Amino acid sequence: MKIVLAYSGGLDTSVLLSWIKETYNAEMIAFCANIGQEEELKGLEKKARTTGASKIYIDDLQEEFARDFIFPMMQAGAIYEGQYFLGTSIARPLIAKRMVEIARAEKADAIAHGATGKGNDQVRFELTAAALAPDLQIIAPWRDERFRKQFPGRSEMIAYCASRRIPVQASAKKPYSMDRNLLHISFEAGILEDPWFDAFAPSNKGMFMLSVAPEDAPDKSEYVTLDFVKGDCVAVNGRRLAPLGVMQALNRLGGKHGVGRVDMVENRFVGMKSRGVYETPGGSILHFAHRQIESLTMDREVMHLRDSLIPKYATLVYNGFWYAPERLALQALVTESQRNVSGTVRVKLYKGGIYTAGRKSALSLYNPHIATMEADPTKAYNQDDATGFIRLNGLRLRVHSQVNGAKNLQRRR
Repeated sequence: MKIVLAYSGGLDTSVLLSWIKETYNAEMIAFCANIGQEEELKGLEKKARTTGASKIYIDDLQEEFARDFIFPMMQAGAIYEGQYFLGTSIARPLIAKRMVEIARAEKADAIAHGATGKGNDQVRFELTAAALAPDLQIIAPWRDERFRKQFPGRSEMIAYCASRRIPVQASAKKPYSMDRNLLHISFEAGILEDPWFDAFAPSNKGMFMLSVAPEDAPDKSEYVTLDFVKGDCVAVNGRRLAPLGVMQALNRLGGKHGVGRVDMVENRFVGMKSRGVYETPGGSILHFAHRQIESLTMDREVMHLRDSLIPKYATLVYNGFWYAPERLALQALVTESQRNVSGTVRVKLYKGGIYTAGRKSALSLYNPHIATMEADPTKAYNQDDATGFIRLNGLRLRVHSQVNGAKNLQRRR
């Protein structure tokens, strides 16, 4: 049997690689995706082979991640439950997609992952595999009672590695878990499982990696311009950049000014609530600026239609349905809605805040001559017409009151 494992080189995946190889008598192929986590990859190939892998793939997927996953999601304006920019959620289908590609190239029988049986990631990995390679077997050791019985805690994992001379750093467990990529970094579990715990207290500043605390940000604001073409940011401060470059530039700028921090209790797909703390500096700026250029260039009814679909789109991403036909259908609508979303937005960054400082576009639907409170030189709008407009819209309200009485519309105690 040949199995492709999502591998990072840490304690968990080192144990997984060895345990799966022994349990399934399998040839193991390790796969590590570089999606902007900036973790140390030096020596990873040697470590994987020492642990028992016959081969390891270390692939830089950052550009694909930004271009084909982050940017389409940003066009949709997707935020889960009004706060979460879906940084972890959107990365999983890319990782799983590449695992499937490697499995095909290596003629593997299965793919394996180290996601726990309580989380969302197991669903995201496996729904992607179901869509792209329904014939591949999935191995999820954390859902295997044999694995959980053998490794009830970290100490058992460390002892297991020592007995098999698997090179791992047996350090004390951090008081929280982290997941980092190009779009964000997330913190959860451990000390964060208490929703009353103040993650942004001065004593916890050391936890954050992508941004300074807002109170420590520069006392002087900074202006940033973003140029958009058909809903995609193509330049930052006048410098033309590919999607990866855009994300990297905005992450630096946002992190410098402490923007993009979120602390929320969210609803996992598997049914429980969980508390997560997130840093999304560049994504926060991009999302904000994109909305501003849309406000200038997008038709009202198209915007309202797209906006009505944001919760659905965000939930599909969060729950792992990136390759589902309904997400692809929604994406087609989103792409059409972005046809005229081109122009420049200027934002001001200051002490954790993002503020609009101007927007312009050759495709602007805003006409100051029509919107002005002064005389309209275009004569496009006749104020007398509003009388009939209001009267027609009020017809059903008048009829309702005549039949049921206006008093029935008052608040009841």
